[in-house]
Amino acid sequence: MEKIRQILSSKDLLKKIGYVLFALFIFRVAAHVPIPGPDAENVRNFLSQSFASNSVLSFLDLFSGGGISRFSVVLMGVGPYITASIMIQLLTLVFPRLEAISKEGEQGQKKLNQYSRLIALPLAYIEGYAAIRFLQFSTSQAGQDLIGTPTIAQWALMLTSIAAGTMFLMWLGELITEKGLGNGISIIIFAGIVAGLPQYIGEAIQKIFIPEFDSTQLIRYGVIAAAALLVILAIIVVTEGQRKIPISYAKRMRGAKLYGGIDSFLPIKLNMAGVIPIIFAGAFMNIPVMIGFLASARTQWIARSADWVKTTFAQQTISYAVMYFVLVFAFTFFSTFLYFKPKDVAENIQKQGGFIPGIRPGTQTEKYLNWLINRTTLWGAIFLAVIAAMPFMIDKFAKTGNLVIGGTSLLIVVGVALEIRNQIDAQIITRSYDSI
Repeated sequence: MEKIRQILSSKDLLKKIGYVLFALFIFRVAAHVPIPGPDAENVRNFLSQSFASNSVLSFLDLFSGGGISRFSVVLMGVGPYITASIMIQLLTLVFPRLEAISKEGEQGQKKLNQYSRLIALPLAYIEGYAAIRFLQFSTSQAGQDLIGTPTIAQWALMLTSIAAGTMFLMWLGELITEKGLGNGISIIIFAGIVAGLPQYIGEAIQKIFIPEFDSTQLIRYGVIAAAALLVILAIIVVTEGQRKIPISYAKRMRGAKLYGGIDSFLPIKLNMAGVIPIIFAGAFMNIPVMIGFLASARTQWIARSADWVKTTFAQQTISYAVMYFVLVFAFTFFSTFLYFKPKDVAENIQKQGGFIPGIRPGTQTEKYLNWLINRTTLWGAIFLAVIAAMPFMIDKFAKTGNLVIGGTSLLIVVGVALEIRNQIDAQIITRSYDSI
């Protein structure tokens, strides 16, 4: 209550919160603007039926804030921009020029962000085209033809609408970052997930009150709710958990003044990678789905191989869950060492005249950081892999047939909520500094 009172008493903070809420309202309005061309109502009806049996489409729709199910101009959400950002981060490992730019501080980060924006535009066209072609294939497999055969002009209109929707959300996210609270792109993803939760909760409540619903199902849903609360608690603990490495700085004389001699610490989070490993693993797990399209090929061995891959790694199978678990575990280590480079950190500590007590600066510090990051990342990787595989375990227990509300969604929602809370705390401390 005290924190709420402090928020209400700060006009600047209320203005920032109001700006974020207004931007999210605009985002929700954009999610209901249909793509010009096909009959949007028929496409929505088809997609609503498809999502009941396709958890991957439901998962992607949740991240787009319902843009896919409504066939709206924000069909791809901020996905192309996120993909472009990941590409730029990977390219900095390959091209020395980009690596040098990344070390230029704030100006270098602005340049890399601009490159991400430029790459996001063609990616929006490519991913939009792939989404519509996938929809064409799905409708034709179901014996319907909702998209038809668009002309070049119609293709240009649909793809430009999708690309414009992505660019609009990207711009809206940057405005939230600049004038609001927290990271705008993360908040838009957060809003997309939260916007879909009331519908899914309402559907679950409806199932409880149908005549065929028995007490065992009620107990099952109660256990799921309790498990969700425990998962949220675990996410908070792991997200906030960090290992503090003590750093000491030697005293140095500059003229007549003595500098340094201050002890500090280097925080190493238990989960540095965030949800990036789950995104990478999800992209790789789409490969069996794509290979499955070759099951209708005329060449027998190609058709048989594609059918085997499609059957073996079908959704909701044990092999799919195991492969997903392994990929998330492996990508967690990859992403951690992508963001945290022990060699660079050791060099920066040495240049600033610092050292870890009991560890020699330079190579010994680098080895120590490598040893430490491997052990902390191990537990973070296990946690992320369990969170990613949790929907499969829930489905085996509850027989819901829907993997939409899973650990990944909770991880993003809780992570963004913690970030917003920290931002609000920082704003309150800044504005109450004089009275303190």
